[in-house]
Amino acid sequence: MSDVGTGPVRLEVIALDGIPEVRPGDDLADLVGDALERTPGALPLRHDDVLVVTQKVVSKAEGAFVDLTAIEPRPEAIAFAARWGRDARQVEVVLRQAVRVVRMANGVVIVETRHGFILANGGVDASNVGSSSGSIVLLLPDDPDASARRIRDAVGRRFGTTPGVVVSDSLGRPWRLGITDLAIGVAGFRPLEDLRGTADADGRPMSATIRAVADEIASAAELVLGKTARRPAALVRGASPPPGDGSVAVDVLMPPELDLFR
Repeated sequence: MSDVGTGPVRLEVIALDGIPEVRPGDDLADLVGDALERTPGALPLRHDDVLVVTQKVVSKAEGAFVDLTAIEPRPEAIAFAARWGRDARQVEVVLRQAVRVVRMANGVVIVETRHGFILANGGVDASNVGSSSGSIVLLLPDDPDASARRIRDAVGRRFGTTPGVVVSDSLGRPWRLGITDLAIGVAGFRPLEDLRGTADADGRPMSATIRAVADEIASAAELVLGKTARRPAALVRGASPPPGDGSVAVDVLMPPELDLFR
């Protein structure tokens, strides 16, 4: 745990250059490594660097596609899609990804996925999925933490320095308009910094402050990645994330007994 007030005073976020369209079976870590070598200022890696890789390219490399032409929607999906002008097959895929439907309203299906994420449309993505857009959708990775670990290990073997890795995705927030990128997978550092028990700037002990460091890093990276620029990875330098090992699934997701909105 770092002391209060000793965090980074300078942060650099570098979009990685020239990652091609990712296809199922591609070695994503190799593509990221090539991009690191092409991007001015990215190398040499530092131990406190964090690579942020978007969920979309992770899912593409892992082949997490669903062919909508093979989907037979249930009556509930057909009715919802007809009311809100949606593709019933996409709605069906969302429902299949759900362990719990939180709400279906205003054309949005909010579900809890088997990962434990509560997401609009279950993280099922129909945009920027390649030349077959319209007939296929993209799912979340099976295990985003494991995906992050594989990228981290491969990059470390190649360059001799092992950075942290975040797999990021765009999520909405309750009570606020707009989306922001958050971490759905992490490797090489603890995604939270627990400041409870440390003193604030006035010397009073903090009782509830836990910084969502991995989410903050993902959001910072999104500012250079954008949504339409075809830049799926960035290097965040200077964030000094908490050392150790952690997991979004284990460390970040709210336990049901603490969830005041369930």
